[in-house]
Amino acid sequence: MNDVGTEMTVEEALAIFDLEPPVTPERVDDRYQTLRHTWHPKRYANMTNNPRKYTRMYKKAEKMLKDVEAAYRVLTAWLVREATGETRHLPNVDRQP
Repeated sequence: MNDVGTEMTVEEALAIFDLEPPVTPERVDDRYQTLRHTWHPKRYANMTNNPRKYTRMYKKAEKMLKDVEAAYRVLTAWLVREATGETRHLPNVDRQP
């Protein structure tokens, strides 16, 4: 998703989670649990007996899980800022009522 050392944006996090506003903490948590299950690297352990294919799948899952966890941190921080009324929000996303 991002280059190493750059911070993920809220738009990127929403894209990873496949969410569109309005975003609620419950929707973020539900999607996070689903994505963690889907991309957990150990899930691929018994999917193939080809070591190269397994390694490729495992590494992809590791990267995706890291992206999912980073997106979750970004979205939860954004929701906290929105709930507390801080002004740093997406210009193209309406604030939650």
